[in-house]
Amino acid sequence: MLRLNVDDLKQEIAHFDVFRTAGRLRSAQGIVRARLRTAVGDMCHILRSDGRTVPGEVIGFDGATAQIMPYETTDGLEPDATVVGMGRKLRIPVGRELLGRIINALGRPIDGGHLRARQWSTIQTGTPSPLERPPIETPFVTGQRVIDGLLTLGKGQRVGLFAGSGVGKSTLLGEIAKSASSDLNVIALVGERGREVRPFLEECLGPEGLARSVVIVSTADQPPLLRIRATQTAVTIADHFRSHGADVLLLVDSLTRLAMAQREIGLLMGEPPSARGYTPSVFQMLSNVLEQLGTSAHGSITGICTVLVDGDDMDEPVADNVRAVVDGHIVLSRRLAERGHYPAVDVGASVSRTFREVTDPQHQSAARKVRAALSTYNDVADVIRVGAYTPGTSKQVDRAIELLPAIELFLRQDVNLPCPWNDTQRAITQLAAAWPF
Repeated sequence: MLRLNVDDLKQEIAHFDVFRTAGRLRSAQGIVRARLRTAVGDMCHILRSDGRTVPGEVIGFDGATAQIMPYETTDGLEPDATVVGMGRKLRIPVGRELLGRIINALGRPIDGGHLRARQWSTIQTGTPSPLERPPIETPFVTGQRVIDGLLTLGKGQRVGLFAGSGVGKSTLLGEIAKSASSDLNVIALVGERGREVRPFLEECLGPEGLARSVVIVSTADQPPLLRIRATQTAVTIADHFRSHGADVLLLVDSLTRLAMAQREIGLLMGEPPSARGYTPSVFQMLSNVLEQLGTSAHGSITGICTVLVDGDDMDEPVADNVRAVVDGHIVLSRRLAERGHYPAVDVGASVSRTFREVTDPQHQSAARKVRAALSTYNDVADVIRVGAYTPGTSKQVDRAIELLPAIELFLRQDVNLPCPWNDTQRAITQLAAAWPF
């Protein structure tokens, strides 16, 4: 007896191309150019002489010539090769079938398993109306004492995680993904070194974190368009879950590599370079990606996006632009990391712009006192280290020195030991009670 899978048939019909156009390859210099009647965002297939096809996407026009960015290497392409317009945009799978899976920028599984998605979507690039965004009022618990206590985040907040290389950024992201108060996680690894993907999945994220996450991977060796699509695919998947009432945590590592990918494309298309070679479209893309996050009438997307600061320069163009758009920034200090201080969060240089909206007055007062005690010590830390400070000179400094071990114990936290929200509040209240100023 013939048995038909209706869901599979629906998918095949939805992806069936009713109308296609074709043209000839004119040039292939980074960007492929072909005279082809198509639209920006449409997918194309470039036919090689050996019968294989190179998929690509229309990213612009120069007169009547379509500018196409391949998803793969252009090796093997020949002049006058046939370019076929597919007449449709990229469609990616969405839905709960993706949980626990690892996919590439095009939504294809790369973990060896078959993916039977019931729902598909085109890449979403529109931003919600500002008048349709509910205010951020609910704390977002990360399980990290230093963040929950002194830099409390809210559900729907966009946060930049600013760090140089080798200061514990990936470890912190993995810890947050495992213990955050989200319904699920969507994680985009953009331009990541290939050898670092498995260690992040197996050691930082672990089976527990992966089970409640969708991971999108685009490594550094892939074409720039795939690195951009990895981020947009992650945002589209997160937006689908948000529209169905979920509180989603979106982790993007990193916005800097996303900016570099867009810079490559912008320069290939002839955009004028500005600061450090970044083109105007880079900053437009960063704003667009970040503005798609946040709250909606149905759910929320809390975004934690890393920014690689070149030479620990917090004022470089990408860091400066992201800091101006997000609702807070967390700075990881190389000085703290070199001392074995994890997580290496520089409290004085970090801020959450929704802190007052998601915490009560008692919490706010306690956080101010702990910050004041830490700042008092840091102001004279160099004097204390060289032995030039005389006890009794300042009551505040004397008390800050006494409290420093307890404060550092609060700020430090071992891996795989998340701290419950109530324990964090209790600990910060006790610290604040010991600071009488």
